[in-house]
Amino acid sequence: MALQLIVKFLLALSVLNYVDSNLGDYQRYVEVKKYYTKKHKYNDGVVRLVNGRTAAEGNVEVFHDGRWGSVCDDEFDEAEARVVCRQLGYRDYQRVTRDSYFGQARKKFWIDDVFCGGSEYELAQCKFSGWGNHDCTPQEAAGVVCQQTNDVKSNWTTNYSTKKSSYSSYSYKQRIQDMTGGHLSIRLTGGRVREEGQVEIRVGYSDWGVICGDGWSLREANVVCRQLGLGHATYAAHGHFYSHYSHNVLLTDVECRGDEASLMYCTHTKSPKTCANHRNGGAGVICTREMADLVIDAGEIERSAYLQDRSLHSLQCAMEENCLASSAYRIKSSRYDWYSQTRRLLRFTARIVNIGTADFRPAVPKHLWQFHQCHMHFHSMEVFATFDVFDGSGRKVAEGHKASFCLEDNQCLRGTHPEYACANFGEQGISVNCTDIYRHDIDCQWVDITDLKPGHYTFRVAVNPEFKVGEMSFENNAADCALYYSESSARVYNCRLTRP
Repeated sequence: MALQLIVKFLLALSVLNYVDSNLGDYQRYVEVKKYYTKKHKYNDGVVRLVNGRTAAEGNVEVFHDGRWGSVCDDEFDEAEARVVCRQLGYRDYQRVTRDSYFGQARKKFWIDDVFCGGSEYELAQCKFSGWGNHDCTPQEAAGVVCQQTNDVKSNWTTNYSTKKSSYSSYSYKQRIQDMTGGHLSIRLTGGRVREEGQVEIRVGYSDWGVICGDGWSLREANVVCRQLGLGHATYAAHGHFYSHYSHNVLLTDVECRGDEASLMYCTHTKSPKTCANHRNGGAGVICTREMADLVIDAGEIERSAYLQDRSLHSLQCAMEENCLASSAYRIKSSRYDWYSQTRRLLRFTARIVNIGTADFRPAVPKHLWQFHQCHMHFHSMEVFATFDVFDGSGRKVAEGHKASFCLEDNQCLRGTHPEYACANFGEQGISVNCTDIYRHDIDCQWVDITDLKPGHYTFRVAVNPEFKVGEMSFENNAADCALYYSESSARVYNCRLTRP
């Protein structure tokens, strides 16, 4: 291994002699990489896009240990997409996709919980859980659509004003109602009970067909369950989950907010799109009458927010969980006195209440929970909450990186017995009428705003932000607050409930 590294370094130096000295660092890096991967087989970390209509889109796969593997969509967002597209030679990313939008993951997952600072040349240079360490299902593949040129506009139109880069509007999408003329029948087939099955649709009196399972999520499944009067979706099935299957795919790329009364008010791809799961079955659902519903206590965020300066020496445990901004890691790797440098943290308390009719339980089975040495207990959800700061244009300028979460009943209404506790590998969740509290003084309950300039911002705290666990409604899962930062103080005010 050491010999390979030495050979790689010497080759890089030799190739640089042939690269124009006027090229920037990234261009020089690309030239070295092209030469090296052309002449040698040691290409760990190379990425590719699969199942897209063009070479510039698809699910992300990465090469490691002699084989290709998928990238999980947990915490995969704009920063990671930008690194992938740049690594592939594109100018920038145009859209982030989740929920296996370009088809189910075909390979094992190599990367999960990836966190990029944005300056990395390759995805493998970002921080993640370790090669092959994951708790993801084939329905959680991450994907991207890359910008191909500076002067050619793509069909994808990203709506930055609402920060919905993962689920945006596209020029060739239309409402299903416009395609069907308002005549759409829907049914579930192949299930063990009437509350589950493959989703089949029919326009007018034509033949029944299926919906492509690519990108099918709990939001779309919720609409189906609501339209059929079956309650709420507890599972969104992809592929050949149920035995009965029609080969007639009538709708692809169906996209819903989750609060529509009928599938007709959702959108679908107007132009042709390949359905990667066509031979493996279509979209399916499992519905239930009882469902959890989480709400953030917005007032508690306002009351508890404050600034704190901490040295990197006292934040080493938090650094292991990627809880600081990327500049902190650059300081640690480049300065001998890194431990004496300070970080400015916006700390706050998050109270999450379950006002639903069923307990909120993690989607990951217990044997896949991760034990964190720093906290001395198991974490059952890797992406339970996100903390983000946006500037006036909607650009994310700071974000929290809490590696994972432990769910438990900290406070309950009178007459409700707490059922869940993190200690001793106990069961985790949030009971009905109970509250899970993340106090301001625990590790990673903050946003690192060291690099933030004084000014006015929007501070967003969201729970279940990737919609991985079913709820009655996602419209109350986030709190958007005004944030004024003056370097010496911070004020969080005018919080309102919204959707992640």
